[in-house]
Amino acid sequence: MILGLIDEAVTAGARQHKACEIAGLDPRTVQRWRTQEVGEDRRAGPRSTPGNKLSSAERAEVIRLVNTPEYRDLSPKQIVPLLADDGIYVASESTVYRILREEEQVKHRETCRAPTKRHRPTEYVATGPNQVWSWDITYLKAPVRGTFFYLYAVIDVWSRKLVGWAVHDRECAELAGEMIRAACVAEGVRRDQLVLHSDNGGPMKGATLLVTLLELGVVASFSRPRVSDDNPYSEALFRTTKYRPEYPRGPFESLEAARAWVTRFAHWYNHEHLHSAVRFVTPADRHDGKDTDILAARRAVWEEARNRHPERWSGKTRDWTPVEEVVLNPEPTQAASEAA
Repeated sequence: MILGLIDEAVTAGARQHKACEIAGLDPRTVQRWRTQEVGEDRRAGPRSTPGNKLSSAERAEVIRLVNTPEYRDLSPKQIVPLLADDGIYVASESTVYRILREEEQVKHRETCRAPTKRHRPTEYVATGPNQVWSWDITYLKAPVRGTFFYLYAVIDVWSRKLVGWAVHDRECAELAGEMIRAACVAEGVRRDQLVLHSDNGGPMKGATLLVTLLELGVVASFSRPRVSDDNPYSEALFRTTKYRPEYPRGPFESLEAARAWVTRFAHWYNHEHLHSAVRFVTPADRHDGKDTDILAARRAVWEEARNRHPERWSGKTRDWTPVEEVVLNPEPTQAASEAA
């Protein structure tokens, strides 16, 4: 029964680990049940009361102690040691916390903001160009010390093509909106086709940009606050930018000079740079669908070389299969399985 419900959810488009989570099961448990051809839910739960469980009197004593004037303003981590100083032990800190949670007596009392759980951004899978884009802004040194020019750049996650960029002397949501709109027009993006991911900077969440995205039918996606790993493609692009041998060691002489340099970089990056993440083809070739023929030709060269000298090959030739999917912010279970 339980396996059938999980299969039904997966068929409807749900992720298996999410369906298992709702059912209160670990995905590995479900996998084991399938191997054993188990058709029913085998969760039995505890059959007897733990022998070390606190009695009703002991539980009542814990509640009484923590609510006394002496201890009611302290945390269990402080209460338990203080009781021990008086020669009293009623329960561990974790047990006291559990009892207080069950009694709804755990409250945030400090003046600082209570801790909040930051949920991971939604996972998006790109299987072709112009499905998922990522964008960000980075600093470029200006002539006056302490001032900067700003490079706005948007990259296609699937092909790694730099589909839009601009250099300005300020960060502005309106300028970002203009760049995104121009990139969508240049790429022929239709409504409800594209997801645009960014971090939580001011221009990224500015009202002007969000209105532009709404008009274009683009879905906005955001990283968690202060988590750079949620926007890795833009971060990698900026690292490539600033580690180019021709990148100026000093500041750019002017805004025009910065724009001229980025123009040259963008052409090199899209049309000459062999990107390691897409089997060493250029982002432009992958974006335009030319990578399939390029990689097939490379595979043929490798096969011919192995046929000429099979003794020099201990296994298969290099994998020149095109990368079919690129995932932005993969779920933890998927990321762990891919790493393994």
